[in-house]
Amino acid sequence: MTTSDKLIGLVKAGALGDKRQFQKVVETIIADEKLKKHFVVAERLEQELEKFSNQNNQKIIKKFIESKPNTVDSKLETLVNEKNPKISFDDLVFSHHIQDSLLELIEEQNRADILKSYGIAPRNRVLLIGPPGNGKTSIAEALAESLMVPLLVVRYESVIGSYLGETASRLRQIIDYASMQKCVLFFDEFETLGKERGDSHDSGEIKRIVSSLLMLIDSIPSHVVIVGATNHDELLDRAVWRRFQIRVNIPKPTRAQIETLLMKFEDRYNIKFDYAYETLSKKLYGVSFSEVEEFCRTVMRKYILNLPNKDMRNIVSLTLKNWSALNTINE
Repeated sequence: MTTSDKLIGLVKAGALGDKRQFQKVVETIIADEKLKKHFVVAERLEQELEKFSNQNNQKIIKKFIESKPNTVDSKLETLVNEKNPKISFDDLVFSHHIQDSLLELIEEQNRADILKSYGIAPRNRVLLIGPPGNGKTSIAEALAESLMVPLLVVRYESVIGSYLGETASRLRQIIDYASMQKCVLFFDEFETLGKERGDSHDSGEIKRIVSSLLMLIDSIPSHVVIVGATNHDELLDRAVWRRFQIRVNIPKPTRAQIETLLMKFEDRYNIKFDYAYETLSKKLYGVSFSEVEEFCRTVMRKYILNLPNKDMRNIVSLTLKNWSALNTINE
């Protein structure tokens, strides 16, 4: 799309009051400005577009809620938690193959118009697999931040109902709302909904939920990026598994990644652990990303509480000793 086409499209969308098209054209202009390294202009456009999106989303939410005044469970705020993403990919540490897969999806979403002109839709379904505490939720948020869209986190405690058809109905409400805008729709513990239908211990209702989920996934428009996260991919129904175009394994951190996490923490708080990174990574190897972060925070708390004493090396040594003892007990 040429610059003149974009300007014409922008004026046309504004004249017709087509807010979705208006936002799409502005996002394309922002992407172009970034490619030209006009970062100041791109940032100003992003700020103005965010104001526009927030106002538009509030109107949609109000309309959605008011349309069902007599059904408490159908209220949007009980079904999804909408977040303005703050975490970026620069804040995270993961392998290059994971980053490359996600960057490809981001490029496809940002250049969706080009793909659609050839009759091809951008990919929009990602399954994150791996043990807890290794950044699956953070990756979903960083994905939303990179796409400059809100993150909608599904609230299972409100979605799953005890009556026949209740869960499927609420899932439909979530999909209908998410489809009204560009967003990242995040399902944590996805196996809760997408469980294997061949399990003889499950009721017919579980099978109906999975069947409904399959149809809902198929109905999601390409501008909605759906991210499922699971610790138990072996429990997922094979048909659910196949619906995801990108499947990414998120393992525990390597020693090199632990060292990078330690450096990032030092830079964030402007401190030094006064300990060899190789030694710390060797001691912490085998734990999750979140456990490495918690170790660093524990050191930081002790450091703050011991001020003006600044014997960081001793603080780290004591924390490592306690950490090793605790892990031995847990084993």
